[in-house]
Amino acid sequence: MMHELRKRGTTFGIFTFSMLAVFIGLGVWQLQRRVEKHALIAALTERLAAAPAALPQPAQWSALTPPRDEFRRVRFAATYASGPDAMVYSSGSAVRDDVSGPGTWAFLPARLATGETVVINTGFVQNTMQDRDQQDRAVKPLLTGEPVTLTGYLRFPETAGTLTPAENLAKRLWFTRDHLAMAHALGWGEVAPFYIDLEQPLPANGIPKPGPLDVHLKDDHMQYAITWFALAGAVLIAFAVWWRAQRLAQPFRDQDV
Repeated sequence: MMHELRKRGTTFGIFTFSMLAVFIGLGVWQLQRRVEKHALIAALTERLAAAPAALPQPAQWSALTPPRDEFRRVRFAATYASGPDAMVYSSGSAVRDDVSGPGTWAFLPARLATGETVVINTGFVQNTMQDRDQQDRAVKPLLTGEPVTLTGYLRFPETAGTLTPAENLAKRLWFTRDHLAMAHALGWGEVAPFYIDLEQPLPANGIPKPGPLDVHLKDDHMQYAITWFALAGAVLIAFAVWWRAQRLAQPFRDQDV
């Protein structure tokens, strides 16, 4: 009987402390993620609030990376190319307070004075519902053939998820902001590895609608950490209650023996 009790106690103890290690590890990981998220929010907030700088030189483009350069604010002159535009379906924006869906983002290639092509997200077209005619009418006034000074933010292409619908080439419609795929499919030629989320200028009729970006990253890590630590505490309490019950019952088992 005593041997059986020790065996059960050892098994339950191993299980308990294994779960404690898992729950405490997850709690500590959430606290670390919280520190990283706060640092990211601070960095993005600083970049978005900074005065616009010159667009990096083409020789520097290959060295740009999302962790270091995403959301950098830039200003430069370019001429919208007359090639086909692309639209990206959206139900809203995590970085634009003034945008709600449904609608599409209007993407256009623009040529720099030095000959390179940079893709521009020219802004949001409300309630297009994937309407190609409405999108065409929205971007046509931008194609003046004259250079225009653009202010915006460096962004990098997204990767489609497993459930993301495939692009519709007949409508020139995408469901991820993958400007490199757009350029390949629509014959825009070689383009910069980043695209520009346009802030200014605003077209006379307000369509497409560019605008400033703002940081709205979820920060639930403290709540998650508390949950994991609470589960660790609950497991420890459950083991203590079980162990105390076993100790209290031991004299009665000894009498039975």
